[in-house]
Amino acid sequence: MTEQLPSADIQMIQRILPHRYPFLLVDRVEQINGTTSAVGLKNVTVNEPHFQGHFPGKPIMPGVTIVEAMAQTAAVMVGVTMGMADKNMLVYFMAIDRCKFRRMVVPGDVLRMDMTTVRGKPGGKVWKFSGMASVDGEMAAEAEFTAMMDLTQE
Repeated sequence: MTEQLPSADIQMIQRILPHRYPFLLVDRVEQINGTTSAVGLKNVTVNEPHFQGHFPGKPIMPGVTIVEAMAQTAAVMVGVTMGMADKNMLVYFMAIDRCKFRRMVVPGDVLRMDMTTVRGKPGGKVWKFSGMASVDGEMAAEAEFTAMMDLTQE
């Protein structure tokens, strides 16, 4: 059985991820089960810069930022489990597969990202994840993606 780890608040997330406003897209990661699975949360607010142009009068969170929020959730899960706080870890997309969008995400929504590791192990560079983003239990997006974790940034 995988060990349940403490959740990652915004301070811990910022110690793991190099992303900052306006591209830090996860507010909290909870239910971290080692490198097996985790749940991330993003509070979607109208003052985010992408809403100025996507779209004026009808703000919709861009699909690419939803997938990025999923990837950031997965990176935090691995970073917490591997003790990567303050290690300058960088993560790069290698592939995005089976990506589908099912529901618009709008200001006021709380986006929940349920992420699962498909392949990867502590110390490994290449990981594959599967995930679903939802709002109020309704699927907004799903995707599989492969990422390379650069752990050599000291």
